[in-house]
Amino acid sequence: MSNMPDKPDTWVFLLAWLSQHAPAFYAAGFAISISALRIIYGGGTRKAAFFESLLCGCITLSMLSGLELLGIPQSAASLIGGMVGLLGVDKVRAFADRVTGFKLPGRNAD
Repeated sequence: MSNMPDKPDTWVFLLAWLSQHAPAFYAAGFAISISALRIIYGGGTRKAAFFESLLCGCITLSMLSGLELLGIPQSAASLIGGMVGLLGVDKVRAFADRVTGFKLPGRNAD
């Protein structure tokens, strides 16, 4: 095992950053795991499981940035990750389309 580098402050900053963002990493990992298992259990291909889980992880990370704006504590990050992973990209997209279609007028509205 190698020794610490000449600048041990680098490890301190890295570990402090990781501990500060641990809920986001946990939630994204949770969404990735659940969505991959859901696709594999449903008989999907490895390619579908890979891309679906990657997209679910990205959606989870983007949703976590807005938790503070909505007044939701960071401790709910794993709930968000689990829900996104369980619902999947298609249902999250359909929900977002429903919400934005309800609140925003369509282009062809006269």
